[in-house]
Amino acid sequence: MGAGAKLTIDWGALAANYRLLRDAVAPAQVAGVVKADGYGLGSGRVADVLLAQGCRHLFVALLCEAEPLVAKGVPVYVLNGLLPGQEAECEAMGAIPVLNSLDQARRWADLARALARPLPAILQVDTGMSRMGMPPEEVDEFLADCAMAPWLDLRFLISHLACADEPEHPANDDQAARFRVLAERFPGLPRALDNSGGAFLERGHFDLVRGGIALYGGAPKAGPNPMHPVVALETAIAQLRKIPKGAGVGYGMTFHAPRETRIATIPVGYADGWPRMLSNRGAAWIAGHRAPIIGRVSMDSITLDVTDVPQEHLYPGAPVELIGPHQTIDDVAADAGTISYEILTQLSRRYERAYVGAAALNESLVP
Repeated sequence: MGAGAKLTIDWGALAANYRLLRDAVAPAQVAGVVKADGYGLGSGRVADVLLAQGCRHLFVALLCEAEPLVAKGVPVYVLNGLLPGQEAECEAMGAIPVLNSLDQARRWADLARALARPLPAILQVDTGMSRMGMPPEEVDEFLADCAMAPWLDLRFLISHLACADEPEHPANDDQAARFRVLAERFPGLPRALDNSGGAFLERGHFDLVRGGIALYGGAPKAGPNPMHPVVALETAIAQLRKIPKGAGVGYGMTFHAPRETRIATIPVGYADGWPRMLSNRGAAWIAGHRAPIIGRVSMDSITLDVTDVPQEHLYPGAPVELIGPHQTIDDVAADAGTISYEILTQLSRRYERAYVGAAALNESLVP
């Protein structure tokens, strides 16, 4: 295919991660968060794997992400809600909005009234993250508006944890307590608070958990990662050379060789989603040997110091591991000063993509 690198996606690992989450939070159900094109892996294929494991709820962020998924026969919820004017499109599509504000709720109820039938929705309340969701004063107004209630077929009451990846953070208990108080005002309505990190908090998990980064192999909490790696990324050496002590490397010559140095150039760069923040930090791996990144990450290439890699492993076309047994998405993220979510969602469409774990998904399906 002429690609600079090969991204391997393991559907079997994705399926195993769903089962792990499911068992961890039972009897709560686990929904699949497939926003950002399934965290960059293909939302349609990801959804098919999750549905085969018994998943019956899907979440996206934007209305445009829901369209290719609504035909799969399970509810597809739009986390960011609807911008003004998107209501009719959402209803026609068959997606279900998350109502994050009184304004969104009224607009959705107005459409339901015009259609003369209640419309399904999720209601999100803010329990302290100060992002999406109705603050308590809007919840008061919502419940006081008796004219709205008959037109809203509420499926869940939800909120979102801000610090679930830090199990000891006091905000976790505080948000859960606030959520319980608000939930008492909606008796009988199923509840959902926990995300991937929340699934591993040692308490009950309400009725539904939204599985996100953990499904894709990212660490949901500090400490050992219980999830299976879903992606691997491999490239190859494009060029080898030796430079003398003191020679500069890359744009701006931000690296100068402290000794005579062997350099390998690989055909991956920030256009492929490899963070420029890894300039002069981070590494690749060659035959189990760490090869530090030296110089700036360019748009289409990276230079590695391979001086300490045995010569027999160095030749044009030799395999280079970027994500794999020696370096996880969380390791790359730590080196880049970011999070695994960003590493995953930036992985380039220029990569050749290969799929394993075929038992989890019929490869004839389109993404």
